[in-house]
Amino acid sequence: MLALGFILGRTGRVKSEEAAALNRIAFLVLQPALIFQLMQGLQWSAFRVDAIALYAACQIVLFAVTYLVARRLLGREAIEAWLLAMATIFVNTLLYIWPISFLIYGETAATPITGIVAWDSAIVFAFFIVTTDLMANRQASPVQSLRRIGANPVLIAIVLGALVNVLSIPMPEPILTALQFAGDGAAPLTLFALGVILSGHALMPAPTTIVVSAMKLAVFPALVWAALHLGQRPPTWNTLLVLAAAGPSGAMAFSLAILHGVRTDQIAPVIIWTSALSVLSLAWLA
Repeated sequence: MLALGFILGRTGRVKSEEAAALNRIAFLVLQPALIFQLMQGLQWSAFRVDAIALYAACQIVLFAVTYLVARRLLGREAIEAWLLAMATIFVNTLLYIWPISFLIYGETAATPITGIVAWDSAIVFAFFIVTTDLMANRQASPVQSLRRIGANPVLIAIVLGALVNVLSIPMPEPILTALQFAGDGAAPLTLFALGVILSGHALMPAPTTIVVSAMKLAVFPALVWAALHLGQRPPTWNTLLVLAAAGPSGAMAFSLAILHGVRTDQIAPVIIWTSALSVLSLAWLA
C-alpha cells in the first residue's frame, strides 16, 4: 500500500490534497474503530506494570532528548520537533511488531506486546493528540480547545472502549463485526496516504531524518534493554519489550502532521527509513 501510494503519487494519478483527505478519513473514522476494539478486549490483570513503567520511562527520556536535539541543534519548528520526537518513541507495534512476535514466539507474545499496544494506544497516542492539537491552535480559548479535543473521535473511542471493558458491557456481534470491518482499513489507508505524500519529497535522507531515525532504531531499543535490567520478571517480557522498541516509527506522527498542516518532508522519510532498516535490527534481535 505504501509503494502503491508512492507510485500513484509520482505518476500524478493521486494528488497530495487527495491523500490528505484519505488520511483524515483514516484518522477520524477508521482508527477509532480499531482502537475501540483493542480497548474493550484488554485483560488488564495480565500485564506486568513494572515492565511497562520502565518502557514508559525510556519513552519520556528519549522524547525529551530528541525534542531538544530537533529544536536546538536541527532548527526545526516546535510542533514539527514535537512530532519528530514522537516518531522516535511511538512504534508501529499493533500492525508490525504484533504479527512478527506471534509468528516467532507464538501465544507467549500475546501479553507483553498487547501491554505495550494498550499503553501506546490509550496513553501515549492520546497525549500526542491533545498536545499537538493545543500547539496547532494556540489562539483558541480554553473552552474552544476543550470542546474540540472532547469531540475527537479517537479520544472518544479510547474512553468508550475502556468503559465497556471495565464495566464488562456485552457488545452485540454485528457491532463488533462492523468495527472490525472499519478498523481493518485504518492501516492500508494511512500507509497509502503516506506513500502519496512521500512521493512529493526527496528520498535522500536529510540530516534531520538520519538523526531521528538513529534515535529510533538504535538509541530507543538500547535504552529499553538497559532499563529492563532493573528488577526481576519473566525473560519473555524483557525480550519482547526490546523487540517492540526496535520496531519502525508508527505512522501516527505523520497522520497528526497532515491533520494539523505541519510540514512532512522530514517526518515521512523517518517513517519510511525506519520501516526499511528495522528489518535488519528486528531480525538480529529475534
